[in-house]
Amino acid sequence: MPANKFKMRAMAILWPSFIMAGVLETLVFALVDPGNLHWFGGEQVQLSASAVYTLAFFAFWGVIATAGALTRLLEGDSEHINREGASGAFRH
Repeated sequence: MPANKFKMRAMAILWPSFIMAGVLETLVFALVDPGNLHWFGGEQVQLSASAVYTLAFFAFWGVIATAGALTRLLEGDSEHINREGASGAFRH
């Protein structure tokens, strides 16, 4: 696959997931105060609010981008994928 085509397909997944990660972060932190977060063991998270916002954004972005990439992979033609392998799903 030409590099330019790969970049276009990657951006078709990464750009919408970036936008939706921002939307999700806005919704989550409209309801959750990062200063009141606790780890699973009950200990309070010792990170600044900016650090919590940043880490949450990248986590949201990664999850949404992964969902987009899996969707792209699963929408591929099964015969083409069987012939070319999983990477062939991104070539059509």
